[in-house]
Formats: sequence, C-alpha cells, structure tokens
Amino acid sequence: MSDQIIGKSFGRYQITARLGEGGMASVYKAYDTRLDRSVAVKIIHPAQQNEQFLRRFEREGRALAGLNHPNIVQVIDYGDEGGIPYLVMVYEPGGSLKDRTGSPMPHRQAARMLIPIARALGYAHQVNIIHRDVKPSNILLTESDEPMLSDFGIAKLLEDQSATNLTSTGTGIGTPNYMAPEQWEGRVLPQSDIYALGVVFYELVTGRLPFTGDTPPAVMLKHITGNFPSPKTYVPDLPDEAVRIIYTALAKSPQDRFTSMADFAAALEAVANSPTAPAADMHTQVRVSIPPPAVPAAAPGTGSDD
Repeated sequence: MSDQIIGKSFGRYQITARLGEGGMASVYKAYDTRLDRSVAVKIIHPAQQNEQFLRRFEREGRALAGLNHPNIVQVIDYGDEGGIPYLVMVYEPGGSLKDRTGSPMPHRQAARMLIPIARALGYAHQVNIIHRDVKPSNILLTESDEPMLSDFGIAKLLEDQSATNLTSTGTGIGTPNYMAPEQWEGRVLPQSDIYALGVVFYELVTGRLPFTGDTPPAVMLKHITGNFPSPKTYVPDLPDEAVRIIYTALAKSPQDRFTSMADFAAALEAVANSPTAPAADMHTQVRVSIPPPAVPAAAPGTGSDD
C-alpha cells in the first residue's frame, strides 16, 4: 500500500506516517482525533478484501481486543473504511527488536528480552490463540525498552484467504525464516510459536538466522530436513545452557520441544539470572542434550523476514 494514504482518515484516525509494511498489511502512525493521542493503525492490503473476510475480520478483531497481557500490544479498535479493514493498536515509539538484530547480543540480555514474550505467548496459548508469526519485527519496544508482542491473530485471520504459497513471503501462513517444519505442512500448534521464538533467540545471540535461502522453498527444505550451524560456531563462549535452549526450541518434531511456553520462559530465566545455571535445574526443563555441532551450511542467502 503506497504512501499516498498518508493524510487520509480511517474513521477518527488520521494517518500521519508509515511505520512498516509486510506481505499482508501496512502499519501507519495515526492521530486519534477524539482522544488526542498517537496510535498505530494496521491496514490490511486490498488484495485480502471480500465480504467473507470482513466478517471474519470483525470476529477476530473482537477476540484480539480481548487479549489483556502487559507484554501484548493492545488492540483498541477495529473497523473498515470503504471496505478496507484496519486494526488500531497502542503506539509503541521504541521501534522493534528487528532493529537490534544483525550482530550478536549478549546471551543474558537476549534471554531477558524474550522472557516477557514467552510469558505473553503462554498467556495466549491458555486462551487458545496461537500467534503463528513470531519474529523480531513483531516484537515492539516501549520507550523504556520493554518488549511488546504485536500482530496476534493476523496470520490466522489471513490464512484462509491465501493458499499455501511458498513464493509469497509472509503471506497468510507466516514468515519463512521463522516457520516451524509443521507450519510448512499446514499444521499449527503452540509448539510452532516455541520454534519461532527459538529462531529469534538464535538470531539474537549469534547475529544470524539458523536457516536462510534465496527462495521460500529453499528455506522450507532447510527447516524441514536441514541442520543449522551450532551457535558456538559464531559465539564460541556461549554457555551450554543457552545452547540447550536453542536445540530444544528448534527440534524438528513438536513433541521434542519445550512442552509449554512456561517451560521455555523458565529456561530463559535460568540463563538470564545465573552465570552458571546448575545442570540439574536445566535438565528439569530441557529434555535433549546438545547434539554434535553441525557442519556450517553454505554462506547464508538473502531471505527476508517481512
């Protein structure tokens, strides 16, 4: 959606600037003329519009507005303008976690950043909502650097509108670089979010994605059958406890991952709060040992995560 929408109004929200764009929607900063405040407006791309979708959008919008967690960006309104659906969310001015990727982050800092996100996902799973598109650009930051998870339910909302199209990055089914093996097969489980958050943790501590490719099908094949380079390849002094978390979260089979986001959060807390977490404590939460380091793959491709 082009920037010609800037200056237009969606309901009482006047669009002032573009914040970002993905395969399914664009996000704009807007001015709420009734409450005199800045908000974020996510506008669904026109290709998604039809009467059935608008009905589903209204139903899902109500469900998303009912999510109440301190680390989930709150949906405060929804509607459609001339048949173009939009969600209105709290505006977070600190950018996104994507801005912090590209170089290794200290593992304790990365763990502390993701603990609130794991808890937020755990809360959503308890009310039977799976995010489906966990990635750094969907983790926003407040002015005080508190992480906030956004875009709940968007992938689910658009899922039935698009066939599984492996050439359309980020459309409907998720974002290829963060998708669990079962997602490529059309199955989505709470453990699919665990896998995606594991990819984010790997990316933060190494500065690299575990799997990349020049096309979504190439990325798919690596997620389903490939071995990722050990994070110690890039961060030799990374503690074994952090490595175990990555291998558990990125297990190919959902049942080999953490059993819940609560377990994932507990493992991250152990790493974040103890320089040498007791092995016995870690084994109560991590059910696999560290495999032998995989032979690093060929030089990463240019896969996009948006």
